[in-house]
Amino acid sequence: MKTFQIFNDKVCVVTGAASGIGRAMALNLAASGARLALSDINEDGLRETLEMIGPSNRHMADRIDMADADAIAAYAPKVDAQLGAADYVFNIAGLTRVGDFRSTSAESYEKVMDVNFYGVVRMSKAFLEQLIQTKGGLVNISSIFGIVGWPGQSHYCASKFGVRGFTETLSMEMAEHGVSVSCVHPGGIQTNVLRNAEVDHIAAPGLTKAMMDENFDENTPTTAERAAEIILDGTAKRDQRIIVGSDAKFMQFWNRLFPTRYRKMVMKRAQRIATD
Repeated sequence: MKTFQIFNDKVCVVTGAASGIGRAMALNLAASGARLALSDINEDGLRETLEMIGPSNRHMADRIDMADADAIAAYAPKVDAQLGAADYVFNIAGLTRVGDFRSTSAESYEKVMDVNFYGVVRMSKAFLEQLIQTKGGLVNISSIFGIVGWPGQSHYCASKFGVRGFTETLSMEMAEHGVSVSCVHPGGIQTNVLRNAEVDHIAAPGLTKAMMDENFDENTPTTAERAAEIILDGTAKRDQRIIVGSDAKFMQFWNRLFPTRYRKMVMKRAQRIATD
């Protein structure tokens, strides 16, 4: 594990810390000497993360739903009171669903947006004054699907495109305050985000959710641990855009080279991943 001296004794807030990238970030930051404020809606997973870190009075953990605006508003002063003003906020928590737009209810769409987009907005709003005080860093997770569209993921793409637009704009507004604002675009990462996804509709005949999970795993090149290292390295350098994974780099390049024709490549790749 690569550690980062810059985070030593810094107050680092990490959402989605019960698994995947969030857990890997928490473990790496703990090894780097950070003081951690960890949160997730999954209490059991959050408890496991704390056990993996080991006993310490330098960390706190709370069950928080990113769709709960009141809980998030109350969380920021709680962190300040227990650990001090936040130096870094990592908005990792998110969810996805499976299903094309016609087959997805408005309620399902709103749920994805509430967690993935408004959760990031709420956390950013709650901690922004602390970050201005510490001249710290805000790191928001978008996705490569915040740069390119993907069939069957219009809700997820909409939320991640929204995170990208919000984060890039906020980075301009915060420049005069000395706050670094980074937008992260991971490609396929070896986490449970798809495995935990709810299914509204699967278009391909004979394709099951289990088959989709297996195909995703086989076509996912980057571990959560490696993703965490890339994100922390980019954060330490105050990079405004952080691309995670060779697949994300390729798709970003293809999108920049062919801003409209890239969709044909995406359709072929999506079909291959779904049916291999």
